[in-house]
Amino acid sequence: MEELQPTKKIWFDGKFVPWDEAKVHVLTHGLHYGYAIFEGIRANSTPKGPAIFRLKEHIKRLMAGAKAYRMQIPYTEDQLIQGCLNLVKENGLNDCYVRPIVFSSYGEMGVNAGKNKITGAIAAWEWGSYLGDEGMEKGIRCTVSSWARIDPRTLPPHAKCSANYANSILAKMDALSAGYDEAIMLTVGGLVAEGSGENIFRVKDGILSTPTKTAGVLEGITRDSVIQIAKDNGIPFREEDFIREDMFTADELFFCGTAANVTPIREVDNRVIGNGKFPVTRKIQQTYLDAIHGKIAKYEPWLSYASTPAIYTSEKA
Repeated sequence: MEELQPTKKIWFDGKFVPWDEAKVHVLTHGLHYGYAIFEGIRANSTPKGPAIFRLKEHIKRLMAGAKAYRMQIPYTEDQLIQGCLNLVKENGLNDCYVRPIVFSSYGEMGVNAGKNKITGAIAAWEWGSYLGDEGMEKGIRCTVSSWARIDPRTLPPHAKCSANYANSILAKMDALSAGYDEAIMLTVGGLVAEGSGENIFRVKDGILSTPTKTAGVLEGITRDSVIQIAKDNGIPFREEDFIREDMFTADELFFCGTAANVTPIREVDNRVIGNGKFPVTRKIQQTYLDAIHGKIAKYEPWLSYASTPAIYTSEKA
């Protein structure tokens, strides 16, 4: 995992502030109770300058997650969208990761967050593939986690709430300590859900599939993009749930996500997946990479360019 490299500015409550000055109090409510909603977004270099991939969809999901958690965000979608674009421009970045977050601020303690101000921030920094360039090329080794994916009756799994990710942290750390690259999480009922931070896809007999919403998966923006790319390329697709053993007998498996891009899975619990080749995965992977870098005109509507002059006055976003 790459060490986080600071950039010049962070968007903090509507203003650009120096990286080292974007601070909160140690008694910030969201720090203690995980009451925060965030997004993971990427900007990528294109022939027309840096472009953020599916920015509007990410911000809409952030807003939907906040609604599920009864959080009143004091910003509009347009303000957050423009904040992301301006931040990439302000920091002079091309390929980078963009992290908007809204959280309950310093004020009252206790599990009732209703009286605490909601603070927003957006950070951006250079960050390579989450599972590594070698993983994207050769595939990664996974294990089925002993920790079940959070159930919809416990927390809303379709929201990127910070509290939800304690579940992922446990699974990821166990996988790494056992010598694997990533964990695959099952539902409490034994259905395959997702990785600790990625959606999962299966290829069997030429048919691409991915778990349904009933498996408690995050409705990933990259997941949606992969489905559209598959349909555009004539790859048969269906949304269906499957169990652990179905992974062992798959012809191909892969993860996808904003941080992970499209990454093949070569082993699950020491079982080689298919014949070690990933023809469907490779086709989708290459199309996706071309799309995010502005090389396919059909997918240009997915791009929001940050190369235009930043729209703000003085320090205001």
